[in-house]
Amino acid sequence: MDGKHMQIGEVAARTELSLRTIRHYEETGLVVPSARSQGGFRLYTETDVQRLMVIRRMKPLGFPLDQMRDLLEATDRLDADDVLGPGEREALLERVRTYEQAAAEQVDKLRVQLARAEDFAATLRSRLEQSASAVRS
Repeated sequence: MDGKHMQIGEVAARTELSLRTIRHYEETGLVVPSARSQGGFRLYTETDVQRLMVIRRMKPLGFPLDQMRDLLEATDRLDADDVLGPGEREALLERVRTYEQAAAEQVDKLRVQLARAEDFAATLRSRLEQSASAVRS
């Protein structure tokens, strides 16, 4: 290997995804190893790792696989060396904007849930402290 490629174990460690999850994303076409070793092992590049990181970040926000695929296709086309017409480029950027807005909305919802969870934990902590004080008295 020339240092540009990583085996699936290294990719799993870097992305904090399981081997099984990475293979699943390959089966669904979200990420494809850039190469195979002579022994048939999957080989990934930094670009593949970044692609997996996008998927990993979308998953907890509730994006389904088809939306992940759609966003990745849009960003792939934007990043390609192909010349895009102004209308096509703007349409792709609008798709990305739509996902950014959806992600921001999900983040706001998660902040509310986190605040409620922290309030709940504080309530329980307070109850435990009160109980501990009552026992000592």
